[in-house]
Amino acid sequence: MVEPVELRGEEQLSLLSDSSNGDRSWRLNFDGFQLSSEHTEKQVKPPRGLHDCYGVLGQEDNIAEYYQQQVEVLEGFTEMDALAERGFIPGMSKEEQDKLARSETFAIRVSNAANMVLFVAKVYASVRSGSLAIIASTLDSLLDLLSGFILWFTAFSMQTPNPYQYPIGKKRMQPLGILVFASVMATLGLQIILESTRTLISSENAFNLTREQERWVVSIMLSVTLVKFLLMIYCRSFTNEIIKAYAQDHFFDVITNVIGLIAALLANYVDDWMDPVGAIILALYTIRTWSMTVLENVNSLVGRSAAPEYLQKLTYLCWNHHKAVRHIDTVRAYTFGSHYFVEVDIVLPSDMPLQEAHDIGESLQEKLELLPEIERAFVHLDYEYSHKPEHAQAHS
Repeated sequence: MVEPVELRGEEQLSLLSDSSNGDRSWRLNFDGFQLSSEHTEKQVKPPRGLHDCYGVLGQEDNIAEYYQQQVEVLEGFTEMDALAERGFIPGMSKEEQDKLARSETFAIRVSNAANMVLFVAKVYASVRSGSLAIIASTLDSLLDLLSGFILWFTAFSMQTPNPYQYPIGKKRMQPLGILVFASVMATLGLQIILESTRTLISSENAFNLTREQERWVVSIMLSVTLVKFLLMIYCRSFTNEIIKAYAQDHFFDVITNVIGLIAALLANYVDDWMDPVGAIILALYTIRTWSMTVLENVNSLVGRSAAPEYLQKLTYLCWNHHKAVRHIDTVRAYTFGSHYFVEVDIVLPSDMPLQEAHDIGESLQEKLELLPEIERAFVHLDYEYSHKPEHAQAHS
């Protein structure tokens, strides 16, 4: 049992060495394409204040964005070169990866624990004040808390595979759970809008806070806002996408807490109608935020194609994989949950032995599946490219 495994590894290593050593004239090479220092400096945009907030782009911004895209393309090709030559993506050492993983886990746990404690504090503030705006802000905190639980539960489910009942994994559980959760939260947001509208129409139950209630509400909301602001700064120091999502949630919480507190104080000192209006604004904001999340997850469920830049990277990797590759017929990458499924059709010489063709295709499949965004890759081998596309019914 041991000898065949070792022999197979040696064959794959020889495949890599044959394709990477010796004559490289057949390979695509972008080493000569380097941006000048002048263009490199244009990548970094100076802060533009309100222009960035409103999404206004000037000519300098468009130029900087263009060169930033070119840099990202060249960096992607460099990464594919490393994968084609070495058979793995160079990165941090095992110790550095473990240290970073512990830091990321700590950030997630701190965020979840803070969300639970702060949610309880905001529930108390809602009960003491009776403010619809603060209740709407508390609902937003409930969203963050439950969404974190869904992410944890789906991640736990995906880590316990069952190849008999789920032969291609459970990657779609996360977007499916978010869709179900978002539907429930949209219903709650509509309920707050209806209650706020009813309060606006009716003239009963004037909003009024005692001095003690006001002190409690202001203290709790300001403390919650300060903690969320500090957590936002801390989570923004990471590059992990999940932790960056936590940082974004903390930032949104800062906004909703401030709006809820201002609406409650204005209703107490100026006019009663400002409290339900603030609640409607927060409820609409929450519904809009989760509607965008729903759209993103729907795209991941229906199999949306990857961005053209990502397909370029995959095509580059496939062509540089082995000298025997004559043509690349098809490169597809489409969403399957939070990851991609990839389909590649390459053309090899018609007289190539089956064993060699198989090893070339299998090693390309393994390279593709080393990319962190790819869940599974399928490599189809052909000897010509003038035939009709495979799975023609899927495109009719």
